[in-house]
Amino acid sequence: GPSPTYLPSDVICCVFLLLAIVGYVAVGIIAWTHGDPRKVIYPTDSRGEFCGQKGTKNANKSYLFYFNIVKCASPLVLLEFQCPTPQICVEKCPNRYLTYLKAHGTQEFEYYKQFCVPGFKQNKAVTEVLRDGDCPAVLIPSKPLVQRCFPAIHAHKGVLMVGNETSYEDGHGFRKNITDLVEGAKKANGILEARHLAMRIFEDYTVSWYWIIIGLVIAMVLSLLFIILLRFLAGIMVWVMIVMVILVLGYGIFHCYMEYSRLRGEAGSDISLVDLGFQTDLRVYLHLRQTWMAFMIILSILEVIIILLLIFLRKRILIAIALIKEASRAVGYVMCSMLYPLVTFLLLCLCIAYWASTAIFLSTSNEAVYKIFSDTDCQAVGKTCNPENFSSSSEFHLCPGAHCQFAFYGGESTYHRALLGLQIFNAFMFFWLANFVLALGQVTLAGAFASYYWALKKPDDLPAFPLFSAFGRALRWGPRYHTGSLAFGSLLLAIVQIIRVMLEYLDQRLKAAENKFAKFLMTCLKCCFWCLEKFIKFLNRNAYIMIAIYGTNFCTSARNAFFLLMRNIIRVAVLDKVTDFLFLLGKLLIVGSVGILAFFFFTHRIRIVQDTAPPLNYYWVPILTVIVGSYLIAHGFFSVYGMCVDTLFLCFCEDLERNDGSQERPYFMSPELRDILLKGSAEEGKRAEVEE
Repeated sequence: GPSPTYLPSDVICCVFLLLAIVGYVAVGIIAWTHGDPRKVIYPTDSRGEFCGQKGTKNANKSYLFYFNIVKCASPLVLLEFQCPTPQICVEKCPNRYLTYLKAHGTQEFEYYKQFCVPGFKQNKAVTEVLRDGDCPAVLIPSKPLVQRCFPAIHAHKGVLMVGNETSYEDGHGFRKNITDLVEGAKKANGILEARHLAMRIFEDYTVSWYWIIIGLVIAMVLSLLFIILLRFLAGIMVWVMIVMVILVLGYGIFHCYMEYSRLRGEAGSDISLVDLGFQTDLRVYLHLRQTWMAFMIILSILEVIIILLLIFLRKRILIAIALIKEASRAVGYVMCSMLYPLVTFLLLCLCIAYWASTAIFLSTSNEAVYKIFSDTDCQAVGKTCNPENFSSSSEFHLCPGAHCQFAFYGGESTYHRALLGLQIFNAFMFFWLANFVLALGQVTLAGAFASYYWALKKPDDLPAFPLFSAFGRALRWGPRYHTGSLAFGSLLLAIVQIIRVMLEYLDQRLKAAENKFAKFLMTCLKCCFWCLEKFIKFLNRNAYIMIAIYGTNFCTSARNAFFLLMRNIIRVAVLDKVTDFLFLLGKLLIVGSVGILAFFFFTHRIRIVQDTAPPLNYYWVPILTVIVGSYLIAHGFFSVYGMCVDTLFLCFCEDLERNDGSQERPYFMSPELRDILLKGSAEEGKRAEVEE
């Protein structure tokens, strides 16, 4: 290839990437030291201690017990998962009805005492105990759920019951309806249902995973087959499709004409569309001749456009088909390129895992915040407090019945203020690294396929391991290697993506504000950045191909690629549409056939293997998994193939501009492509001679 011009900007970018990765590791370490995922796993009692955590005094008390579950019915609870009522850790949830007044002074008090505050001494009057929140006023039969005790509600003959009662004593001498409890526990019941569903789905996976894998293997085989068959069938498929479209449109015109002539004598069919105005029932329009006339004109115009396009773009379509066949051949020579998406997938999984764990540790690296809760209204409620010295503080004298209890995890230190910034940096680095991994894949594949194109005698001039040598070129430093260019390209994309994420976040915040102008501006910005991201992706992809061919730096490559494509804009459009159509067809065929096969298999419709199919709770679980999985597999294979087509196309354009097919500068393209090109130009040459 030509000698590379290598600018230091890409080297600088490479250094930046390394520094950023070091910073990212540092953020990860900070998050690991400060964060505590136990805050997500274990429930926290009113004193800010974890329930059921080994090595603490609550080690065997793994359930959180609420003194008054009715208070949990407020919607705020779901946000902070803390009810404004005292909570303690208990060994097991209560299993009977009991009020403090009844249990007081009887043998049952020993049982009752385990639901009181730890270290409770029986030296206070009943009213004081209930006022200070030392013991709950009433115990209700409960079941544990997500390590919290919730009333054991079940419906008996359409009547809600807890235990075997429909009402309960609230411990202050009143009987209350069960529905009060339901409100408190309903929030939890949703979680219970979801867990039940999850368990069943999990069961289905355990019995059917083996068949799911077989389904996915079939999808892989079909994808490979489709790509190999494209070598022989691409042309047929494209032409059949074009003929089908023309025929369907032709039939549409014929049908419209028949309807138009059928309505000739009918009453009321001659009313014009303008007189009729807008009708909600659209079937009215089908009784008018004008409607069918309009349909007919539209379809005829479409038909004429398509036929004209065919006549003018015939050669371009032939070139596109030849390139697709050539790509199939190239993939056949560089077969291991088909497995490359696995490398990308594993690297992406690493990025996602690191990002997710850092995000969790960052979001759990907060201190416990205590606030004042009270049944009575007083101005101190909701202020932060310190549980150690609360009983002697001025707030306690203002509100005698108040408690200082754990509210949520937050914090006021500089580290906690920086948390949002760190989360944004975490997301940004995730985008940068993920895009870098994708770019690495694109450059590697482009390098392998370009080495196929620029081999004069195929396949003899190909290097022994084209994929590995391309991968090595992509990762090394120095004036011929491309790490810096990749870092630069992925940085551009990451910046646009992080801006889009922030816009989404702002948009969620603005949902509450009814400001029309702000919303309009938001929509415009989101649209602009979406377009920008699409454009940068397109530019990057072609720049990476140029980098793989020439080893020039990112900006030069992007510029050259862009102008090269602009000079061949019609070819680009035709090739793009033809490949899109073939890939869509391929995905539909693969996903459709595997999906239908899975449906018949898992619903026991296939006679031969009727008894081997596993019994399932929900047969859609494995079927959906197979469909989604086979789509992803097909997408992976076709992405490699699409990269191959794009690389060969850019090489082809370069070849046309640099060489003229003479002895000194022979074309590198395959004979088929050369024939199509030369046939067209030979006809033009003859015409020119005749005119002279």
